Amino acid sequence: MTGGGTIPSVPGVITAEQVVATARSIAAVQEPDGGVPWPDGHVDAWNHVECLMALTTAGLTGPARRGYAWLASHQRDDGSWPMKIVRGRATEANGESNHAAYAAVGVWHELLVTGDETFARSMWPVVRRALDFVVGLQTARGEIVWERSAAGLAAQYALLTGCASIYQGLRCGVLLGEHLGEPQPDWELAADLLGHALAAHPEAFADKSRFSMDWYYPVLGGAVRGPAGADRLAREWDTFVVPGLGIRCVSDQPWVTGAESCELVMALDALGDTARALAVYQDMQHLRHEDGSYWTGWQFVNRKWFPHEQSAYTAAAVVLAADALSGATPASGLFRDAGRSTVPASDPAACGCSTAPTRT
Repeated sequence: MTGGGTIPSVPGVITAEQVVATARSIAAVQEPDGGVPWPDGHVDAWNHVECLMALTTAGLTGPARRGYAWLASHQRDDGSWPMKIVRGRATEANGESNHAAYAAVGVWHELLVTGDETFARSMWPVVRRALDFVVGLQTARGEIVWERSAAGLAAQYALLTGCASIYQGLRCGVLLGEHLGEPQPDWELAADLLGHALAAHPEAFADKSRFSMDWYYPVLGGAVRGPAGADRLAREWDTFVVPGLGIRCVSDQPWVTGAESCELVMALDALGDTARALAVYQDMQHLRHEDGSYWTGWQFVNRKWFPHEQSAYTAAAVVLAADALSGATPASGLFRDAGRSTVPASDPAACGCSTAPTRT
């Protein structure tokens, strides 16, 4: 499907007016300084950026730009953001690699939708510092450890979901740098090494396999595509997908969540599996609140909202999935195109994992 900048809609599932209402539910919780918090009141850079992307997708550029100003003002000198910020103050000071990497996805998305090169250039120093922080946490094998402490110590292990998202962030950063005439070959090398680790070295990552995100994120982020991506989703489909409701957050609980369901929609769309993408997207609409926001999840044995909250990040995933399915904006292929590279991530000889440089 193709589009030219209209508001997303999915016939028979969600109208453009409903998409705008969902985006407005995100703007409604935005704080005066531009931060978009979780229901508990903290802001983290990753979910914040996801919400800004949804705002821009639905035409709410003003709130989105206030959010990007928040991102720039809260970045630290090392390129990271505190893990949690409450009312402008860091309450958890360690910096997560995947939080930092998502800044590149957001700025690239904003440029694709708005075509505003002045904005992109103003945010380029933020993206550059953020991805340099990320690449500084890459190991010789290619995985990127999940955090650096406030004291400057790197974590001892990597997370599969986080690294799959980082892969997309590095690819978007490379595209942004090339667009602005500032190519970053180190980021491209880092992405190639990371992509190979994601596709071929499961032992590189801590075991979080009970979480559905570890199942679909290598596909969503672009490191695993084609037949390998389809095979990956097929292996755990019955474990995580609950027909008529969406997908589980974790394999061992009767709990479906909207954000994960919509991310699976985008992963399926990236594989060209449009029919199942539409089915999952329709199934999760029972989480929609009358004001356009979305409940975070549904415990389908106890038949209760769990947690009993509407979350901005869930609303954001709904909007982004609508765009992916409808092709409405110039950024609708953001996830579909995430894995594009001149070097196949699954080719050990091409990515050179056996001779990868050590990063500290």
